[in-house]
Amino acid sequence: MNSQSLSQKLNNGHRVITAWCSLQAPIVAELMARGGYEAVTVDMQHGAADFSAACETFSLLKLAGAHRVARIPVGEFSTASRLLDAGAELVIAPMINSKSDAEEFADAMKYPPIGKRSWGPMRAATLDGVSMVDYATTGNERTLALAMIETREAFDCLDDILAVPGIDGVFVGPSDLSLTLSNGANLDPLGQETMQIASQVAARTKAAGKIAGAFCLTQEHHDRFLEDGFSFLAYGVDMALILDAVGAQLASVSQKS
Repeated sequence: MNSQSLSQKLNNGHRVITAWCSLQAPIVAELMARGGYEAVTVDMQHGAADFSAACETFSLLKLAGAHRVARIPVGEFSTASRLLDAGAELVIAPMINSKSDAEEFADAMKYPPIGKRSWGPMRAATLDGVSMVDYATTGNERTLALAMIETREAFDCLDDILAVPGIDGVFVGPSDLSLTLSNGANLDPLGQETMQIASQVAARTKAAGKIAGAFCLTQEHHDRFLEDGFSFLAYGVDMALILDAVGAQLASVSQKS
């Protein structure tokens, strides 16, 4: 089990690798945690998981000893608040392209005086093993808000986004970033310009004293991002891992028929 919160680990510079779950199958998320992932992210933007599945997943992740993370759909900041109440420790918001986007996200993620999150964390307090009174004084410290940097507009106003109270860090989406940098001409998440900008994001985020995260498509991606200073790294998507495992299993016996 985790003796430190996800917030404590990341704010202390500890590297955390999260699995990425796109299936509406909480048991798959649990198995990924039991397989060794320190955190598991429920993707509600491009994945199939709904709020009910996320709630069940968080309970199973608690049992498996993994940290609970979610990505919300674009602009659904009220969902971020509900996910926190359900027990999410970190929420990733996609397409944060301006200071005002970041402020809306932070408002949903933090209690006053930082934000405007409404009170109701009964499940979160239970999963964290604290009283409601304790959660009232530590809730803002326990939860992390990461704004996705995945467009040229977001990169251009990175410093403004990082300066918003309640934004704990950023999370680079290299695929969308490569698409916007090329004006839709290329999907090249490992391309030179994409990687150069990602490196700058990490440096400026660390200089601001905040958390730098990124989505990794390959081991090369992971190693480069780790070298650049990213500490919260998504590596391993449930659907891809299952397909790879099935292919490897069948390949091991295909020559024996």
